[in-house]
Amino acid sequence: MKNAILITGGSGFIGSNFIHHMRRTHPQLELINLDILSYSGNPDNLKALKDDSHYRFVQGDIADGALVKALLEQNRVVSVVHFAAESHVDRSILEAGAFVQTNVVGTHVLLENARQYWVETLSRDSSFRFVHISTDEIYGTLGDDGFFSEESPFRPNSPYAATKAAADLLVRAYFETYRLPTLIARPSNNYGPYQFPEKFIPLMITNLMEDSPLPIYGRGINVRDWIFVGDACRAVDLIMHQGVPGTAYNVGGETEKRNIDVAQELLAMFSKDESCLSFVEDRPGHDLRYALNNRKIKDELGWKPTVPFLEGIEQTVAWYKANEWWWKPLKERLTSESRGFWTKS
Repeated sequence: MKNAILITGGSGFIGSNFIHHMRRTHPQLELINLDILSYSGNPDNLKALKDDSHYRFVQGDIADGALVKALLEQNRVVSVVHFAAESHVDRSILEAGAFVQTNVVGTHVLLENARQYWVETLSRDSSFRFVHISTDEIYGTLGDDGFFSEESPFRPNSPYAATKAAADLLVRAYFETYRLPTLIARPSNNYGPYQFPEKFIPLMITNLMEDSPLPIYGRGINVRDWIFVGDACRAVDLIMHQGVPGTAYNVGGETEKRNIDVAQELLAMFSKDESCLSFVEDRPGHDLRYALNNRKIKDELGWKPTVPFLEGIEQTVAWYKANEWWWKPLKERLTSESRGFWTKS
């Protein structure tokens, strides 16, 4: 395999959608998916590519420097797109150490091996790109108005968000210190096919399909900016190919909704009423509101979200209805873990 893109965490939710996007839009590119297959990494997300000669799966840890070095050198990797992360806030509250190891240490290992490869093998080829997928959660929380820009200070309020902020700073430092051509995408809350069923929207959908209560934190007033995963994948593709090295880009869906509003829209789609709602104790450090200013990516790269929330949520519901084989075993496994996540949103 030559002139390949190394995609970390490609068996997860956004990573697998990105791989499908790249196979549709850039069929000539070779794609290598490096994924450790932790609890949320699912080979079934990419089952359709099992016999695709332009796709290769490698099971391994991004913190394994020898493996990362070999994959870069043996495949003439021209870009790294780094999705791999521990990402569930509730889990980070209970097990922060795993988040530090993957999100901080793992990102450093990738950066350092990419830097050495870029200098020693590619001879500082200016077309090489290292794209880090971050999150709007690094900015912390907003009040009732205003938006986060790329220049907003980092004020993370959960161990997950703190480790992603640390990774962002490492990526920035590798550009400023070594001139490694890094870029950062900071998307808002993604939803769509293949999302692990402990996350808010797929949990609501699958619980409705199972006639189970919908757990809502607090009073359900926390606001998130929702983006359909296909729009986010288009943005990452553009950032990789056209973004300016050293730059971070917000990728917001421009669709702010309270958790209770999302739940009510889903109730209506399933012809159910609010008796299905179950309000539970709020989690510690729960950010009130996220909202992103998209001006930079719109002005510089011409990107904007194209899938309205209602259209995207209808597509998502249809996908989960058509793919019970995919999510039912995952929910059964999570329930057997008895970790308490099913009382959380």
